[in-house]
Amino acid sequence: MKQYVAAIDQGTTSTRFIIFDHSGNVIAVDQKEHQQIYPKPGWVEHDALEIWENTKAVIDGALQKASDPPSGALQLSVSSDQIAALGVTNQRETTVVWDKNTGKPVFNAIVWQDTRTDAMIAKFAKSGGQDRFRKKTGLPLATYFSGPKIKWILDHIKGAKDKAKKGELLFGNIDTWLIWNLTGEHVTDVTNASRTLLMNLKTLDWDKEILKVMGIPRKMLPRIKSSSEIYGYVLPSEAVVRVGGGVSIREKRYSTTAAVSRPDPLKGIPVSGDLGDQQAALFGQTCFKAGEAKNTYGTGCFMLMNTGEKPVHSKAGLLTTLGYKLGNQKAVYALEGSIAITGALIQWLRDNLGLIQSSAEVEALAKSVEDHGGIYFVPAFSGLFAPYWKSDARGVIVGLTRYVNKGHIARAALDATAYQTREVLDAMEKDSGVKLRALKVDGGMVFNEYLMQFQADILNVPVVRTKVAETTALGAAYAAGLAVGFWKNTEELKANWGRDKVWTPKMNTQIRKSLYAGWKKAVTRTFDWVE
Repeated sequence: MKQYVAAIDQGTTSTRFIIFDHSGNVIAVDQKEHQQIYPKPGWVEHDALEIWENTKAVIDGALQKASDPPSGALQLSVSSDQIAALGVTNQRETTVVWDKNTGKPVFNAIVWQDTRTDAMIAKFAKSGGQDRFRKKTGLPLATYFSGPKIKWILDHIKGAKDKAKKGELLFGNIDTWLIWNLTGEHVTDVTNASRTLLMNLKTLDWDKEILKVMGIPRKMLPRIKSSSEIYGYVLPSEAVVRVGGGVSIREKRYSTTAAVSRPDPLKGIPVSGDLGDQQAALFGQTCFKAGEAKNTYGTGCFMLMNTGEKPVHSKAGLLTTLGYKLGNQKAVYALEGSIAITGALIQWLRDNLGLIQSSAEVEALAKSVEDHGGIYFVPAFSGLFAPYWKSDARGVIVGLTRYVNKGHIARAALDATAYQTREVLDAMEKDSGVKLRALKVDGGMVFNEYLMQFQADILNVPVVRTKVAETTALGAAYAAGLAVGFWKNTEELKANWGRDKVWTPKMNTQIRKSLYAGWKKAVTRTFDWVE
C-alpha cells in the first residue's frame, strides 16, 4: 500500500529529500549543502554535477532514516515501495546547459543571484526599455531571469552556440536538470518556465519573438508541462535516456560522468510534481483562493499572492508569474515580490565577517542591544529586486557611529528582511487592491522570534507560522500526490493546514512610521554604484 509521497527540495544552498505522510507530516528528511562559487564580484555559480550527487545522497539518507528509525521513535519503518510519487521543487532561474549525449554541463550553473548579464540587459533595454517583454512575460528585463543567462553561456563557451543550433545542448533550470537525470525526460512546468523571460503568459509556450531577440534555439528548451502530472518514471542506475527530437533512446550506461548514475531505491516511482520553490510554498500553504498570500524566508525572501485565473500586470514593481497549474485545469497566476538577500545576509555575517559561528546565533546577538543603534543595513549585494529592479544598486550600512557594535549590525541585518517585506507588501496591496489581514510565513528564518515579532510590528498585521514549516517541499509533494490520486483534491490539502504560532503587532504607530521612513531614506543610498 502506498502511504507516502516524497519531494526533492533543491535550494540555493542545499538539497533536501523529505518524505511526507497523507496528513502532510514529515516522516524523514536528509539535507546536504553544496559549494557556493564566486569567480568575480557579482558572479555566483553552482556545480550542477555536485547538486545531482547530493540529490542522490539525500535520497539514500532520508530513506535510510525512514527504514531504520531510531530506537523509541514513534514513526513506522518506511520502505521506498510505499512511496506513491515524487515531486521536485527548486531554486528558480538558476541556469544549467548540458550536452544531451554525455550528460555533462558545458559550464557551471549560473545562479539566480548572478549579475554578469547586466550589460546585456542594458543593451536589450535600449529598444523598448526595461519593460520591453513585460506584457508577454510579466517580467522586467533583469539579470535575475534564465533567458539572458542562457545567452551568456552560448556567447562565451566555445562551440556552445553551434552545438545548440544542432540540437546537441539542453537547457534547464534545476528542476529540469534533476528530472532529466531521474527519468530522461526533458521537461519543465509552467511556474519554472515563467521565470525564464522566454515564456508567454497567455499561451504558456516559449515566445518565438523573444527567442529570436536573444538568439536561443527553441530545440534546446524543455517541453512545458503542468505542475501536476506524470512526467516520467525513475530509471534504474544501469540505464540512461538520451532525449532528442522528442524520442527517448535507452542505451547502456556509460561511466564517464556521475550525472547518469541514477538512484535505484526510487526505481519505477512516478515523478509527477514540479514547482518553482516559491510557487511550491504558495501551494504548500494552500493559498488556493485569489487574494491569499504567503511569504517565504530563505536565502532570499519571496511574497506571492494568488490572483486567480487571469494574470494581473503590476504597476508597482512586482512580477506577474504563474502560481501553479494542475493537470488539464486552467492555470492560476500570482503576483510576486522578490527580494534577493535575506537569509543570505545572515550567512554573510557568519562566513565573510565572522560575527557569528552559526546562523542560529544571530538572534541572541541582535537581542544583546536595545535597538538598531541608528543604523540601517540595505543588502543590495545583487542589486535591488522588487519593487525597484535596480541591478546597479549595491549594499550599504548607513548611520554608523563609534557607538555601533556587532549587536547593532546583527539587529539591522534582521530588520532589513522585515523592511524589504514591508516594501513588497505595500506594492502588492496597491496592485491588488486587497488589504492583507494576516501574512502566512514559512522558511528557515520563521523560527527567529525577534524577526517574526519585528515583522508583525513593521507590517502592522499578524504574522502566522504554519504547523508544517516545510511548505516548499510539501507543495511539491502535494502536486505529485494529486497527479496519482494520493490526494483527491485541494480540499483534502486545506484540511492538513494548521497554524503553529501567531505574532501580533505591538509597536507604537509613530515609531513604526519613523523607522520605516529611515529605511526608505537608506535605500536611496544604494543607487547607481556600478560605473
